[in-house]
Amino acid sequence: MTTANDWPAALRECGLRVTRQRLAVLDAVADHPHLSAEAVHAEVARVLPEITVQSVYTVLHDLTAQQLLRRFDPPGSAARYETRTRDNHHHALCTACGRIEDVDCVHGEAPCLQAPEGLGMTVEAADVVFRGVCHDCAAKGEAAAAA
Repeated sequence: MTTANDWPAALRECGLRVTRQRLAVLDAVADHPHLSAEAVHAEVARVLPEITVQSVYTVLHDLTAQQLLRRFDPPGSAARYETRTRDNHHHALCTACGRIEDVDCVHGEAPCLQAPEGLGMTVEAADVVFRGVCHDCAAKGEAAAAA
């Protein structure tokens, strides 16, 4: 297995060609986890100004299909992407500022939750999203209330 930042080797292991677009998307998502596709495009366009939004969507789709990226769909928001793909973790979402943090799973293995009897399928994963107000936003709220 390759190291997290050995993107050319990781792409080759998945049978994908190493391209500037794929490397730029992987670098952008590694440097800024939980970006939307549009935000990934903005980051990649700094390095490759000619890249289109559609090209970024295509690369994100290809990299997600090969599990080099993980797609996360926060409630009420655009899909987000991250390079943390090989573990079972969840997310915490600040309802005030939208910040997303990774949360290690206390159970360890997927699925973390029990499906009801008779569901009729084998559950492979259960997504958990913790929603609340982050410490920074809570502190701002306390400061505003005191003023």
